[in-house]
Amino acid sequence: MVIIPYNFSYPELQSTSVIFCSPHSGRYYPEEFIKMSALDERTIRSSEDAFVDKLVSQVTDFGALFLKALLPRAYVDLNRSINELDPALIEGVSSQQINSRVNSGLGIIPRVVGGGKEIYKGKISTLEAEKRIENFWKPYHHVLRDTLLNTRKQFGEVILVDCHSMPSGQKLSKIARPSNMPDIVLGDGHGASCKKNIIDAVENEFLRAGFTVSRNIPFSGAFIVKQYGFPKKNENVIQLEICRSLYMDEESLCLNKDFAEFRDVLGEVLKNIALIGKKEPSLAAE
Repeated sequence: MVIIPYNFSYPELQSTSVIFCSPHSGRYYPEEFIKMSALDERTIRSSEDAFVDKLVSQVTDFGALFLKALLPRAYVDLNRSINELDPALIEGVSSQQINSRVNSGLGIIPRVVGGGKEIYKGKISTLEAEKRIENFWKPYHHVLRDTLLNTRKQFGEVILVDCHSMPSGQKLSKIARPSNMPDIVLGDGHGASCKKNIIDAVENEFLRAGFTVSRNIPFSGAFIVKQYGFPKKNENVIQLEICRSLYMDEESLCLNKDFAEFRDVLGEVLKNIALIGKKEPSLAAE
């Protein structure tokens, strides 16, 4: 059985330099993966950015492209470097490339899900890790990189909004949780991945809609922000984190009664963000 790693949704006409992606909302859990896991099917979903794709898919109505992963973060993390291999999980891996994320079990092939629960009963083979990287991580990043370059060429710039969800304040650790957990966190690597006027404009759209917003605290952006954000080259990346309690029940992983209304409100914000990059392609390319 061939598993498709991502879905790419296109508008009738790409009319904006803004692209949206969702690397952590995939909900297809391969049967062999479930069999390898020590967790039940509910617990293994606890690190999933559940339903972010349902919230963001409407951007194609606003002339923007939307790329979403279909495989879950617990299977392979598309927001990690190809070198972030965990020696505590993968056989034959040295400890030379480890960092705090890998140490905590959140490498490119995660060892744990939310709450630090171990996914596997033991180690997995190097071959298994390589298969996931080759078949799912690489195709996603290949199409993302090509899309960013093509959009920048067409419009003269590109703005990638990398969409995620975050636990509510009650679900975060005391170390990670600000005193007043916001509705939205925007990350630009503390100014390294996006022009200031662009992220200011994005933040203003959320504020205008009545959301509380934090910038870079507690999430400043991970691999995608660092890998693709080069504002001096007119390549801008913003990581968007949406508080899950606004649209879903965090315990049951089900949509809450406010989902439809929240999606509509968020849709207006996303529409206005798309307008930030609205240009005539033929003029932008000259």
